[in-house]
Amino acid sequence: MVDESLPSIQIRTASAADNLLLAEIGAETFHDSFAAENTPEDMAAYLAGAFGPEIQSGELADPASRFLIAEVEGLTVGYARLKFGPAPTAIVSRKPVEVARFYARKAWIGKGVGRRLMQACLLEAEWADCDVIWLDVWGRNLRAIAFYHRWGFVEVGAQGFKLGADLQQDLLMSRAVNPDSA
Repeated sequence: MVDESLPSIQIRTASAADNLLLAEIGAETFHDSFAAENTPEDMAAYLAGAFGPEIQSGELADPASRFLIAEVEGLTVGYARLKFGPAPTAIVSRKPVEVARFYARKAWIGKGVGRRLMQACLLEAEWADCDVIWLDVWGRNLRAIAFYHRWGFVEVGAQGFKLGADLQQDLLMSRAVNPDSA
């Protein structure tokens, strides 16, 4: 269900031609969100290994991945990456889907981009007949954790996340795709 009170945020499925766009926005939003709390060396190492046109081309070609791009009047304001397939053992599910990336550009945080992307992610999960949607989030990213709580996600475990040479702790969070049928 779409909330009509939101700005005119359109969601579209990414195509192979979006590899450069996704690489640029992924690196930009990750850096904006986490650079202040990490060393420049760790940040540079992570960005080099996670974002680049070739890397995103491979992710776009993966049949288990789906990218959803949020746009306002043709301007990309955020995106999400869903990954269909196995989940960590802490995620109890017959058919899980992971929110592997969930980014809004800095100027658009708090303006409905996250809400529209999450609505789209849940709809995609429902269409794919998934029963559980899950994600991992840095334990120090309190704003994101609060956002996910508002959407009904609960902590179900933890796992390591390597940012450069720094092994950090991420929370695993999940929720039923359709809580009414759970």
